[in-house]
Amino acid sequence: MEGDFQFSLAHVVINGDGFEPVSISAIVPVYNSSAFIRQSLPPLLAMHARGEALEIIVVDDSSTDESAEIASALGAKVVPSGGRLGPGAARNVAAQLARGDVLWFVDSDVVVHEDAARQLQAAFAKPTVVAVFGSYDDHPPVRNFFSQYKNLVHHYYHHIAAQEASTFWAGCGAVRKKAFLQVGGFDTMRYTRPSIEDIELGYRLRAKGGRILLLRKLQGTHLKEWRLRDLIQTEIFHRAVPWSRLILQTRDLINDLNVGTHERLRALLAGTLFLSVGLFLFSIIAWWWPVLLVVACVIANHQLTMLFYRRNGALFALGGMLFHQVYYLYSSAAFGWCWFEHRLALQNHGSREG
Repeated sequence: MEGDFQFSLAHVVINGDGFEPVSISAIVPVYNSSAFIRQSLPPLLAMHARGEALEIIVVDDSSTDESAEIASALGAKVVPSGGRLGPGAARNVAAQLARGDVLWFVDSDVVVHEDAARQLQAAFAKPTVVAVFGSYDDHPPVRNFFSQYKNLVHHYYHHIAAQEASTFWAGCGAVRKKAFLQVGGFDTMRYTRPSIEDIELGYRLRAKGGRILLLRKLQGTHLKEWRLRDLIQTEIFHRAVPWSRLILQTRDLINDLNVGTHERLRALLAGTLFLSVGLFLFSIIAWWWPVLLVVACVIANHQLTMLFYRRNGALFALGGMLFHQVYYLYSSAAFGWCWFEHRLALQNHGSREG
């Protein structure tokens, strides 16, 4: 498909022998990230030293700790964001200053693998590709249940998704600078806090004819520690609700990642499981109905369950699979609420016009 971001092969082929390497500007937004950047910056700086990345830009979003000083001492180029703007706006600031053909966004708590820049070079050798992103690896270092669960689920979804992606992820994702600037960068008016600004950017890139790839070999280790309260709050209010609103506004329910058709069916199965538990507690159905549905959930989620088992054993696998049914429940509830909200807004708009 012809698009605004497709480039002539003449721009990237040299002497018929191969593709000219793109220049990469790695951009790391930081806010009070001193606990992470001592681990996350050295691999990026090593890529710069090897000539695989043109520059490493750390955008300090008005940190109150020593993040900027540490980044500078390690050898990164540090620029101020100009206020407490949030990661999306901080990335936009760095994008204007970056000298590279490709903007590589890396979260401050992600330690990219040694071959990451080479993975990007290979992907951007295809002139139709405007953006790529990777995933967390399956060895999260923080050992509590919710950190293991959250990071392994992220890894799982990004490794079963289609390579031809429908959206974008800025935890470890790159986009051609020209394409990024043409669509206006991250939407910082709508997303003033960390949310789905990267997903929404992917929607706009794709709407312009851009091709986005999910690279399973482009990986990083996620250092963040997740606790139940933070996980639930992030999943519902910073992910499920804004993404549901975006889907309803754009009428673009993608069949990929954790909103694909199979995932919707698994969510329906999870809802049936919780309904059966309630009916059993009120002595309306026999005990074996919930048990049968638990078995059905395990079978329906067998790939994820096996990932849990390989990494942390049988007890974690069972607990992770059961909590995943809770995830389906609150995610479905968030979409249902947004659908009701959307329908109400349409009715009110129709009443005013009438």
